[in-house]
Amino acid sequence: MNDLSDEHYEALASIRHQLRRFLHFSEQAAAGSGITPQQHQALLAIRASGGAMLVGQLADHLLLKPNSTSEHVDRLVRLGLVRRRDGIEDRRRVSIELTPEGKALLASLSRVHWEELRRIRPLLTQLIEQL
Repeated sequence: MNDLSDEHYEALASIRHQLRRFLHFSEQAAAGSGITPQQHQALLAIRASGGAMLVGQLADHLLLKPNSTSEHVDRLVRLGLVRRRDGIEDRRRVSIELTPEGKALLASLSRVHWEELRRIRPLLTQLIEQL
């Protein structure tokens, strides 16, 4: 596919626009819940990994360095949304897990995100089919 048509460019622009609209929606939902979008992403990553995750794994998921991730985790701990667990065999392997408060907040945010995705699904499907 060497040459893209005007329709391809229009579809790509529309997809990027709709994705950005969804990200903006997500940022606003997180802020309305008292957390940052990156904190929301961290909660999602921890939950998706089975409820616990090593700091290094979380750093990889967030595309951050481990020391920056530790600072994010510190803030989540202060908010009462996660807790740290030292490794049994290796205390350097710190696991992060959601607290009941973190689970409740994430569930609330996830419900509104699913509703928004359901709302925009037909449009996204149509745009992707244009490709």
